[in-house]
Amino acid sequence: MKAVHFGPGNIGRGFIGLLLSKSGYEVCFVARNEKQIAQLRRRKQYPVELANNKSDTSIIRNVTAIHINDRKDVNEAIAAADLITTAVGVSALKHIAPSIAKGIVNRFRTNDRPLNIMACENAIGASTQLKKWVYKELPAKWLVKADRLLAFPNTAVDRIVPAQNHEDPLKVEVEPFYEWVIHRPALKEGHQEIKGALYVDSLEPYIERKLFTVNTGHCCAAYFGYLAGLWTIQEAMADPRLKHKVRKVMEETGSVLVRRHGFDESKHRKYIDKTIERFANPHLLDQIVRVGRSPIRKLSRNDRLVRPALLAHDYGIETPYLVSAIGAALCFNAEKDSEAAKLQQELREQGISQVIEQYLEIEEKHPLHRLIVTAYNEIKAAGQAEAGAEKS
Repeated sequence: MKAVHFGPGNIGRGFIGLLLSKSGYEVCFVARNEKQIAQLRRRKQYPVELANNKSDTSIIRNVTAIHINDRKDVNEAIAAADLITTAVGVSALKHIAPSIAKGIVNRFRTNDRPLNIMACENAIGASTQLKKWVYKELPAKWLVKADRLLAFPNTAVDRIVPAQNHEDPLKVEVEPFYEWVIHRPALKEGHQEIKGALYVDSLEPYIERKLFTVNTGHCCAAYFGYLAGLWTIQEAMADPRLKHKVRKVMEETGSVLVRRHGFDESKHRKYIDKTIERFANPHLLDQIVRVGRSPIRKLSRNDRLVRPALLAHDYGIETPYLVSAIGAALCFNAEKDSEAAKLQQELREQGISQVIEQYLEIEEKHPLHRLIVTAYNEIKAAGQAEAGAEKS
């Protein structure tokens, strides 16, 4: 069985490629980094180390790589593939869609085998988004065949992979925990199941559980930690006050999930406990600026902060800690983060109320709007007071 995976980054190698290889797939990574491609081609393997007491290491074998601009190689790989996966970041899906579409056309000319395409991205409905971009690139005469032979099952993926700095450029360090949930009804026939993945009939509860717990909690730890002048998530979680605030945020979003999907409250509390434990893993060194990066995307209406806040409002659930986290996100101003710089510029030029309307898409008349304005102003005032005290 052959898999083509777009994006051999840390998640691609340390999570998706790992599970595919261990499930018997030959994995062909499609990449842009020529040095990385050369290494994968030459070695045909790479190490993955777990961030635990023993630093357990696996060697991932039966891998190779090709350049995304080598059209002939990409087309041939897609024609022979039994599965296509991606881990490029949801915003990059539109950029790889033309290469996937060209490969599919080549495949349709040579065989009629069904093909499953999974976007393993940190977003709701990423495979559906990829389908939209791929279909835009397909010539009209192939659309009927595409409907018959292609499937884009949505997935939920979860594994913390911090920034890497190893002597071996292919080595990846990952946390021991992982979860890859796949929407089974959307799969085309003939799919070879991936060992370690969870196949479910209804995906939305799993996607939202992960997004509103892991993703929400992780970025809240980053934004609260940033305001406290800390460097890593582990430092933030070692601070009892910040750890308490992160837990309270996750309890608020947990109330939304229990109400929305009927989760067992005690089981969800254990899920929160496990997530807190993952954030605090002393064997990881996860930088706050990495976790908090791209605040405009994280503050968008359907992402990890605003969406659960809006749902909570609809359910009559109060979310003071989540609102405070949104205020903290609006104050995130890490160096070298272009979104953070743009957000701060917009706040200076337009003001907080206009930014909330434009970027969070919460109208001024909505009760949450006023609460976020208040939280933001309180954080700014506290920061100015602290700066004044330091000067004096």
